[in-house]
Amino acid sequence: MEKSKVYFTDMRTDSRGENLPEKFERLLYAAGIDGIDFKNKYAAIKVHFGEPGNLAMLRPAYARVVADVVKRLGGKPFLTDCNTLYVGGRKNALDHIDAAYENGFNPFCTGCHVIIGDGLKGTDEALVPIEGGEYVKEAKIGRAVMDADIVISLNHFKCHENTGIGGALKNIGMGCGSRAGKMEMHSLGKPFVSAKRCVRCGSCLKVCAHGAIAIDEESAKIDQVRCVGCGRCIGVCPVDAVRPEWSGAREALSKKIAEYTYAVLKDKPSFHATLAIDISPYCDCHSENDVPIVGDVGMFASLDPVAIDVACADAVNKSPVNPSGALAKHKDDPGDRFMAMHPTTNWRVCPAHAEKLGLGSMAYELVKI
Repeated sequence: MEKSKVYFTDMRTDSRGENLPEKFERLLYAAGIDGIDFKNKYAAIKVHFGEPGNLAMLRPAYARVVADVVKRLGGKPFLTDCNTLYVGGRKNALDHIDAAYENGFNPFCTGCHVIIGDGLKGTDEALVPIEGGEYVKEAKIGRAVMDADIVISLNHFKCHENTGIGGALKNIGMGCGSRAGKMEMHSLGKPFVSAKRCVRCGSCLKVCAHGAIAIDEESAKIDQVRCVGCGRCIGVCPVDAVRPEWSGAREALSKKIAEYTYAVLKDKPSFHATLAIDISPYCDCHSENDVPIVGDVGMFASLDPVAIDVACADAVNKSPVNPSGALAKHKDDPGDRFMAMHPTTNWRVCPAHAEKLGLGSMAYELVKI
């Protein structure tokens, strides 16, 4: 397979040259963003807005650069993410938009609007068939994402406790899944009801299309035989009594993320920009971020979501360990920084599976600008 080009620039600036937003814009053009036809087309800029309290997420100024470039090329950009499966500050569209605005992702800072991809309760989804999927036959993707003509991933590169790394594939695959889609990726089982939480309101009963839910004197109950694991009951429960079964090997999770990424990108032009800065030990879903494991590496851009993830991981693995960070406990160089941080993960599984699906190439040529 031919090597994909990944464009790179470091974070260095001086008083006589470009500032970082200007440098980032030059990187986008060098990587070929202007080769995409944006004229009168909707462009979804997929970004992680950051859990309230987390300060490692990307600064909104970088989203502004992408939005301005899209508008300059004739497109109609919007920032998007889908609601979370876990309980937190982004589990429904209202809280999610509040979190985005609090972290600076508002029209005044970014120059475009925020649209939560899977709607108010995380149930507004499009069902996308996946031919040849090892785990997923029909992905559940946020409808606003699928309605877009073009997808741009704007990624904060970091460690991840379940997949090893968080980059373009994780941002698109997991991030664009509806709440039911996230349940499918995270779980090999079906949801259940916590009787202690349940208030017997009947919301889950109304939304179930398979007659799998009944309510008795104690709580709602899910018939595991009738249940198909769609997860819509999780989305509508007002008190989070309907819970996912958190199970499944990390390898399966990584492959499902690749298959969901394929569902999002298979019929759309796409572009990918990643900032390997503030490289935190955990995902931006955490309400804390801790000291970066290495110093800031730089900015990457590519038309290939697989190659850009591998290029970022390789660059981080070549960077010195931060003596104040979580990897400083290793007396010697820990080697692969991501597997040292999360030993039960293998970050290569997701890009390897994505390459197998035809999403891109793990082999890349790094072009420095």
